[in-house]
Amino acid sequence: MGEKTGTPPGAAGRAAAADRPSSVRNVVLVGHSGSGKTTLVEALALASGAVNRAGRVEDGGSISDYDEIEHRQQRSVQLSLVPVDWGGIKINILDTPGYADFVGELRAGLRAADAALFVVSAADGVDGATRMVWDECAAVGMPRALVITHLEAARADFDEMTEVCRRTLGGDDPDAVLPLYLPLYGTAGADGHAPVHGLIGLLSQRVFDYSSGVRVERAPEPDELPRIEEARNRLIEGIIAESEDESLMDRYLGGEEIDIKTLVGDLETAVARGSFHPVLAAAPAAEGAKQGLGTVELLELITGGFPTPEEREAPAVTTPEGAPRPTPACDPDGPLVAEVVKTSSDPYVGRLSLVRVFSGTLRPDETVHVSGHGLQDRGHEDHDVDERVGALSAPFGKTQRSLSKAIAGDLACVAKLSRAETGDTLSSKDAPLLMEPWVMPDPLLPVAIQAHSKADEDKLSQGLSRLVAEDPTMRLEHNQNTHQVVLWCLGEAHADVALERLRARYGVQVDTVPHKVSLRETFGAKSAGRGRHVKQSGGHGQYAICEIEVEPLPGGTGIEFVDKVVGGAVPRQFIPSVEKGVRAQAARGVAAGYPLVDVRVTLLDGKAHSVDSSDAAFQTAGALALREAAAQARIDLLEPVAEVTVLVPDEYVGAVMSDLSGRRGRVVGTEQSGSGRTLVRAEVPEIEIGRYAVDLRSLSHGTGRFHRSYARHEPMPPQLVTRIRQEQENGG
Repeated sequence: MGEKTGTPPGAAGRAAAADRPSSVRNVVLVGHSGSGKTTLVEALALASGAVNRAGRVEDGGSISDYDEIEHRQQRSVQLSLVPVDWGGIKINILDTPGYADFVGELRAGLRAADAALFVVSAADGVDGATRMVWDECAAVGMPRALVITHLEAARADFDEMTEVCRRTLGGDDPDAVLPLYLPLYGTAGADGHAPVHGLIGLLSQRVFDYSSGVRVERAPEPDELPRIEEARNRLIEGIIAESEDESLMDRYLGGEEIDIKTLVGDLETAVARGSFHPVLAAAPAAEGAKQGLGTVELLELITGGFPTPEEREAPAVTTPEGAPRPTPACDPDGPLVAEVVKTSSDPYVGRLSLVRVFSGTLRPDETVHVSGHGLQDRGHEDHDVDERVGALSAPFGKTQRSLSKAIAGDLACVAKLSRAETGDTLSSKDAPLLMEPWVMPDPLLPVAIQAHSKADEDKLSQGLSRLVAEDPTMRLEHNQNTHQVVLWCLGEAHADVALERLRARYGVQVDTVPHKVSLRETFGAKSAGRGRHVKQSGGHGQYAICEIEVEPLPGGTGIEFVDKVVGGAVPRQFIPSVEKGVRAQAARGVAAGYPLVDVRVTLLDGKAHSVDSSDAAFQTAGALALREAAAQARIDLLEPVAEVTVLVPDEYVGAVMSDLSGRRGRVVGTEQSGSGRTLVRAEVPEIEIGRYAVDLRSLSHGTGRFHRSYARHEPMPPQLVTRIRQEQENGG
């Protein structure tokens, strides 16, 4: 692994076809925005022969970040699949966005992959968000390796960055994070920075020189050997510590020279089971070069050290009704179990579903069962339908290359699954199954929108439904209290991309408007009112009079209606009419137009007319009585209060608690959550946390997570009530 001299040719211009699970590797690239993931994908595709020297797919189109939105934003915003071939092994490279707003795409990539390659910039280091993903992978035992990029940057130091990775990612066992190669530096320039033009293999003690544009192996110079001795010894000890041969360490410490094949075999085993994490280096190819530095070593690590799909256990499955079923084996001849990990729309092909096949074989034109459960809270409806699979293809940049089948362990795009959405399960129509959904972050940034024109309004509903079908990290809400359409997103960039897709793909232009919270009104003190609705204008008249008393009740009580009429002053058949009028007026509000809650309305007296009284007249009288009572009382505004839990590293706890207090929040407790993190519990008015998803990210440098849920409504401070009423008077 990583010590071979040959360069197997890739299937130039063609996506590799997998014929068995053992010939597939699924690897996801993880790293912060700007760490060099997309450039690395290009370099690996070039080195494998999948693209020509110009970095273009041979049959046209760019290989990565081909979406127009990505061109405009100059960053990845979606998961992309690039299959390449190396030595007869099909490598499905899943390139993920590094920006936090698109973490849903990262999680989809983690679901589809069997191993993760963490890309770390030598210029920027390891950020908090990357550490969190590393810990999540560690919790499920996902194999991981690291590659350090941007070695050409000023002040870049491979040795120093390796130590940073060992300290921040190694946890209790930093010797499980060690380099396999050391960079070979050239002559320093005028700025004192020496370029990296090769690698020294620590196990083989051979030099792999890339200075000519092609990887050339040679023996090290005498002055190069002393530099690697300490690193080589530490690497060998780290590998031996993970070996299943318990005698190996004693033999090594006793002075025995361990065979390199034994070390490579133990290294590959440790990497595949996720207990050892090699560090490599990479740099893009120079103009006209065929291979970028470290690309061959990475391809050999992936094919030799990362697990096959057969070695990774599939997610749990049940029937659509929830009955457990055995975990599917990665067998092309087994029952079909596949999962939609990404949904997109192509203007020419229509809906495209990127699918990971966990069991069985997926073929074009066959009928499969589509199960979509577990996403109801995101605006997705449950569905159990049979659909016919369209054409199968392997994506490569903008192009789609036809496939005859997709076997267990492989990834493919499926055309024209009109009902399938991201997260759905594809299985046999005769034995439907449902895969356990993967964990997605809660979208907590509300973006209220409205159609730009009447033409947009006609297309808005369909466009929004397609948008949330593609992206399970987005939730659609039609708020019945504020009458707003709200898209809940992960951040501002996520919202910008969603609205741009709505315009570009579905032809719907929308405007954003201020997001409203669901305020309420209540009486601040007891009051009384008289409703008189008397009209005599010829013909059948209207006559109804009622007198009520209104008193406040504890929060959460709602509206209580009490009848205390005596002597039949209001006929029995009209008492429900009064109640109906009172409740209708309460729903419309009595002061600022917000629903009235938490009051007891007592009907005390009234008058009726034997001919002119009616249901409608007493409804009107009830509403008038409530309005008169409100005019004579202090009306308080109630605001919704949320229960908020914030999970942050310990060093940010003080800043988070101070910030919550500044938002009129009440911290109700903290608790240790392990791994140097603390959970802060607080109650905060919802009006104060509209942008908390953005603000917490800034406050915690991307390492904080929070959850919110409705708790209750509470009286709003008088100064805020005054401000809101002034805004209403001014038309704001």
